[in-house]
Amino acid sequence: MTPAALHRRRTGIPNLRWWIGGLLLGSTVINYLDRQTLSVLAPFLMADYHWSNSDFATILISFRLAYTVMQMVSGKLLDRVGTRKGLAISVSFYSAVAALGSLASGLWGFRASRFLLGCGEAANWPGAAKAVSEWFPDRERAWAVALFDSGSSLGGAIAPWIFLYVYHRTHSWRPVMAATGLFGFLWVAAWLWLYYKPKAHPRVTPGELHIIESGQSPAPEIEARATWRELLGLKQTWGIIVGRALLDPYWFLVAEWFGIYLVSRGIRIEQSVLGFWAPFLAADIGNFFGAGLSSYWIKRGWPVGKARRTTLMIFGPCMLALIPATVTSNYWLVIALFAFATFAYACCATMFLSLPADVFQSRAVASVSGLSGTGAGLVTLLTTYIIGRVADSSSFQPIIIAASLIPCVATVILVTLVRAPKGPHANRLLLDF
Repeated sequence: MTPAALHRRRTGIPNLRWWIGGLLLGSTVINYLDRQTLSVLAPFLMADYHWSNSDFATILISFRLAYTVMQMVSGKLLDRVGTRKGLAISVSFYSAVAALGSLASGLWGFRASRFLLGCGEAANWPGAAKAVSEWFPDRERAWAVALFDSGSSLGGAIAPWIFLYVYHRTHSWRPVMAATGLFGFLWVAAWLWLYYKPKAHPRVTPGELHIIESGQSPAPEIEARATWRELLGLKQTWGIIVGRALLDPYWFLVAEWFGIYLVSRGIRIEQSVLGFWAPFLAADIGNFFGAGLSSYWIKRGWPVGKARRTTLMIFGPCMLALIPATVTSNYWLVIALFAFATFAYACCATMFLSLPADVFQSRAVASVSGLSGTGAGLVTLLTTYIIGRVADSSSFQPIIIAASLIPCVATVILVTLVRAPKGPHANRLLLDF
């Protein structure tokens, strides 16, 4: 045993990869707390500033536009500068922006603030996906993705309670936004202290390093970076991009419009905000259920691709359960239907977020994740505009029906296109999926 290995055995942190997974969970919780300030407080802000649904949509579009563009840029940046430095820069930037967002005033002030927030937050998912590809064996990746992705639903679930408490104590939304920005700087300090690549980490044990390396698909000897031209020439890339682009808008409908939708159904502002948590809690459960189900099948000998596709084929159609919400007037039934549909969405989303690391070599993971995020962002830009216009001119009912049908299309596209690797670049970029 080498001196370095002996030192690691004596001073190593057991299950270090899951501590890192916990940090990724923390970054996602903070990410969503920062962005959920607007969504949770939207009914109050719209009443105070006399915004229409279309006005509110322009604020969301400002965030989404920046987020969409920077998803693609941040993916390439992370592949270039590395996971450790890239995520530290991203979280530091958006935490500062979130704190300064408390100074926003008027429609244009909120548009500018949310645009800058979107620029910074875009690196979270590509960075987390890249960290998972570096630190987790294939059989654990879905669990790791479920862990960090559950931060979005956890952040969304706790946001109403925290924000409403501060709002009612201070009678102002500004302290809410100022406080959320401070958490990110604490996270950056912990991240820089704990995160290194497995081989370079001074606290990883030899046993854990063996688990990580022996459980990952072997990388090719030549580690040239993947170009966008190469990636976009593969049907697997397009399957992930288009599938996620059709699935993700449902999440942003819930995360950004759910409280306003409930108010439009005649429910009091306070009651609508307190019902806000249920779909997020359901999403948390769905993240782990979907990951656990696919991991169970993999342990029983199923190929990774078959396990992921089967999970999608089961839960994609389950989102059709949202349609009855358009015809019932029972508040708790509406909440329950949204919760079940969001549970099904989360089962699917965990599979989608696992796919870049399942299908592509590590050096292309962040780029593919960024491209798929960009595709999802472009479609979400369009759907956000449509939601605002349709809600002002008609109602939310046709929006809810579409949100239940489109994920079924996403499932069909993904299981059709994301198959075994073929083509001139297959051996260099693709894993055996």
